[in-house]
Amino acid sequence: MSETQYLSRPDGTRLAYCATAARRADKPGILFCGGFKSDMTGTKAMALEAAAQQQGLGFVRFDYFGHGQSDGAFLDGTIGRWKEDTLAVLREVCVGPQIIVGSSMGGWLATLAALALPDRTAGLVLIAPALDFTEDLMWAGMSEQQRAVLLRDGILREPSQYSDQPYEYTLKLITEGREHMILKPGIAYDRPVRILQGMEDPDVPYMHAVKTAAAFQGGDTRLTLIRDGDHRLSRPQDLALLTEAVLGLL
Repeated sequence: MSETQYLSRPDGTRLAYCATAARRADKPGILFCGGFKSDMTGTKAMALEAAAQQQGLGFVRFDYFGHGQSDGAFLDGTIGRWKEDTLAVLREVCVGPQIIVGSSMGGWLATLAALALPDRTAGLVLIAPALDFTEDLMWAGMSEQQRAVLLRDGILREPSQYSDQPYEYTLKLITEGREHMILKPGIAYDRPVRILQGMEDPDVPYMHAVKTAAAFQGGDTRLTLIRDGDHRLSRPQDLALLTEAVLGLL
């Protein structure tokens, strides 16, 4: 496992990251973007790191502001802040073009980064991509009572099936997220896109992945639906599909 390093940001905070140097200069590297409240030590990130090392490819995984080993409070984070974190890692840590792999919220951030710096990308691999999730999945899925609590208190706490700690959503996350919506106008990206989506995903419905695939306006976009797949897609067979999709873009 690669050693944790830190990237300083203009506000004095640091982003934790792990980077594997490439042994092959003729191939793109791989940048992994994790999900909402996840960190860079997750199963998918580690499996891809091992595959990259075996293939001699550069690989970078990192923690957003307020996540994992990075500085900052999670509740102070926003989509814009995490997008800037992703761009900073892409510019300052990664070497050469990257296949950007994004899981859940990381799929949105990976796409935003690819649109901002298309020449630094060689393609996208999106796992249960939650593009525009703050509006289309989070806000749209709230009851009137939940919205009232969020508008009154500025924060909503809900039980999480992935942790003993509740999910916490801030009103700022919702309102600031509206500045980064990309599904409705369409996504003008001309490099390959691969989307993996479980049909038993309780967090990102598979029809959202269908809508996401349709939003990409490039010709080489492929969606793979996994009939019994959940949100994490971290079973051995899921990891094999993911590795195949990433290495296939090489």
